[in-house]
Formats: sequence, structure tokens, C-alpha cells
Amino acid sequence: MSKKSDSSRMRLSILLAATLLLASALLTREAELRLALPLLVGVTATMTMILACALYFGERNRIAWSAPVILTVALLLRLMFLFHPPQLSDDIYRYLWDGSNLLRGNNPYAAAPAAIHPPHALAAVHPRINHPEFVTIYPPAAQAIFAGGAALGGTISGLKTFLMLLDMGLCALLVMLLRRLGMPVWRAALYAWNPLPVLEIAGSGHVDGAGLAMLIGAICLLVIHVPLSQNPIPTPALPLKGRERKRLLPLQGGGWEGDGGMGRWPFLLSGALLAAAGLVKLFPFVLAPLLFLLVPAGRRRYFSAGFVASLALLIVPFLPQLANMFTTLDSYARNWEFAGFAFTVLRSLTGSGTAARLILSAAFLLAGAVILIRCATAIRRSASPANSVHQALQGCYAIAMALLLLTPTLQPWYALCLAVFLPFCAGPAGLLLCWVPFLTYRVQIPYFILGQWIESPWVTAAVFLAPVTTWLLCKLIGGCSHSSGACNVAE
Repeated sequence: MSKKSDSSRMRLSILLAATLLLASALLTREAELRLALPLLVGVTATMTMILACALYFGERNRIAWSAPVILTVALLLRLMFLFHPPQLSDDIYRYLWDGSNLLRGNNPYAAAPAAIHPPHALAAVHPRINHPEFVTIYPPAAQAIFAGGAALGGTISGLKTFLMLLDMGLCALLVMLLRRLGMPVWRAALYAWNPLPVLEIAGSGHVDGAGLAMLIGAICLLVIHVPLSQNPIPTPALPLKGRERKRLLPLQGGGWEGDGGMGRWPFLLSGALLAAAGLVKLFPFVLAPLLFLLVPAGRRRYFSAGFVASLALLIVPFLPQLANMFTTLDSYARNWEFAGFAFTVLRSLTGSGTAARLILSAAFLLAGAVILIRCATAIRRSASPANSVHQALQGCYAIAMALLLLTPTLQPWYALCLAVFLPFCAGPAGLLLCWVPFLTYRVQIPYFILGQWIESPWVTAAVFLAPVTTWLLCKLIGGCSHSSGACNVAE
């Protein structure tokens, strides 16, 4: 490559990164984001367009971002919001309450906050807990994370710092996984620089990033046996010798024999991390069958043992009061709704919210089953382990997209489960679906000023129709390549 071309790549790379940092910095000047929502929407849209440009130019080899650059910019973006008070969500007050009580030896599932007289140290936190009449809905691994964050001074800033560090660990894991699969490292910026994790984790302090870090960690452990390659889909014709040849012996039932000389421990730890991820937020449990497909047949018992042992280790200490969490979860599943366009339409057609929820649940299970079957078939026919991993990641991306489009409740931070797979499967529809939920913060204006929660049906429709229309247009005009469009397993 010529010096002129190298210089052009460097200039473009610096321009995109600098513009993104400047755009983000505009939000930090606002003392109250709930009164600056048009600016929030505009800045996040600008940042998303910059990432779309990065995807376009990166696939044409015109981006030159190294891992240190990606992680440094990611850290700067998060530090901008870390010490600002959480404004767009108050979930973190529940986190601090649960974690502080756990540190005091109290079971957070024993009683709802409304039934407890707060200790002096939590007197300021107690009035800010949302839905204090309910026992906490967050699973045991999330409680351990809350306690770890609460141990850093028992403050909101300390808890947010802990969650941000876990999110930075997730960014580093994405870089590692991209390298292992032979994919360009610059793609990690599609998550690391995305406004969604920046605002929802560093800004509002949501716990989702911690669970996703465990999920990606579990996948990283599963690909230790995959040889490093510059090609994300290595061909079987490459000359292999000795140990490498043994590591890549295909199995009759699909998958790949061997474990990279690491024995059973990576698979035990992978199963344990997957279970822990699901006990932070439940979504990783939905992806468990896809990860199981990546485990060599001879190592599946170790993966399963790690999974079960981790579940037991995290659940048993909270019994029997843990059953109270399911009461709250049941109420959430039956009654909560927000920005769910498919749910709103079905409820209007059927005249029943329960019927609409059942139809959507069935539709999601059917979509998940179809995606899983297609992934299993593709993995079984795969020519290489790296290709198997890529197929599984595409399946995760497609399932996350289906969940976001079909859920009755779509809070903006829920889209983090899709954003984490953008480095591997990003396309216009996925990028858009990670941005449009920011529009739902429109409800914060009347809520902050008048105390009234008023949703806009137009916003709800836009959140669903914008990514769906984008996906359909890409299919019609052929604008989505295999690597950057909507995942082929969902087509």
C-alpha cells in the first residue's frame, strides 16, 4: 500500500474518531439531559452515522484503528459520563440498595424495600428506588456484581465505576475474539464507541454490560482451539501439521475435535461463565443452545458440568427467599409494557393483552427455533471451526434482533444484547435498532416536568418500523453484503 494511501487512511480514521468524541462531549455540557432530549437524539444519531461510515469505509480497508486506539477512545467516551448523576434511568438506586444489603448479610430477596426501614447509610437511596413495593427482579449473579460495586464506597459513582470497568473488559474481550476469528480489530469500535453502552452503562449505570462480558468471555473460551487466521472463514485446504491437524478433526455430528491442548478447563469455565451471564440478565440463557453447538462432542460433559455447578453456586445461597424474585418476574411478564409496537398492534386486534403476549412469545420461540436449526445445519456443514463460530454469532445477532422487535417492553438499554454482536454481524438494520430506542426517552419530558408518563404511538411505531424497513430495503436493493447485512440465518 502506498504512503499516500496510508496517509489517507490515517486522516479518515482520526477524523471519524475525533468527530465522535466531539459529538459526545456536547452532551456533557447539559446539566439535565431530560430537558435536552432533542440534543440527545441528534448527538446519538450523529454518533451512529459515524459508526455506519466506519463500517462502510472499514470494509473497504480505509480505516486504521488499532486495539489501543479503540480502547482508549472507548475509555474517554465513558469517562465523560461516569461522574454525572444518572438521569435517564433510576435503576441504579435499586442496584445500590441490593448490593449494600447483601454486604450487610441481608438477603435482597427477603423483602421489598418498601417493607424495610433503611439504615442511615441508605436513607438517601431508599426514596429513589423505583417500584419499592416489589422484591428485586435481578438474579443472583447480578446481586454479586451489585455488592462488588457497593463495596467501592457505597456510592453511585463507585458502583458506576465498577460497571464501567466491566464494560471496558467487554470491549477488550471483543478485540480478542475478533483477532481469534481473523476479523479486523477496527470492528470492535461498533460496540466500544456506540452511544448505547456509553450512555446506558457509564451514564445510567445499567448492569447489562457485566452479563454480556461474561457471555463473550464464555465464547472466547470456546474458541481457544480455533487456530489464529487472517481469514474469518479459513479453508480446510491449508497445510496443517501434528498438533494443529489433531485439533481440527471433524466430528460426525458436527463441531470439531480437540481442545487446543487446554484440556477440560476452558469448557468448564465457559459453561460456568454462561450460567453466570444468564444470572445477571436472563437473555444469555436463550443463546445457550447456540454456544453448546460450538463445544466439541468430547467436551460437552465438562461444559454442562461447569454450567450446572455455577448455577448451583450462585442460586443456593439465596434460597428459599429467591422464590420471591419469580413473583416480581411474573408481574413484569404479565403487566409491563413500553415501546412494543408488535404488542400494541396485537392487543388492538385481539382485544387482550394476555393473548398478545402469548402470540408474541410463540412467535419468538418459533423464530428462535428456526434460527437454531439453520445455525445447527450450517455448523454441521462448516468447513472450519472459525466458520462455525461465525455462524453461531450470526445466530445470536438474529435472536437478539427478534427479541427486540417482539418484546412488549423495550427499554433503550435492552438493545445492548444486540449491540454486543455488531462487531461480528453489523448491518444498517442492526445499527439503526441500537439507536432508535433513544427516541423512547421522549416520555421523560412530561414525566420530569408534570410527573405524567405519556408514550407516543408514533415513536413506538418508528422504533419497530425503522429497522424493519431498512432491512427490507437492503434485501430489495442488494445493499447488504454477507458480512455486513442482516444475518443470513434469519433470512
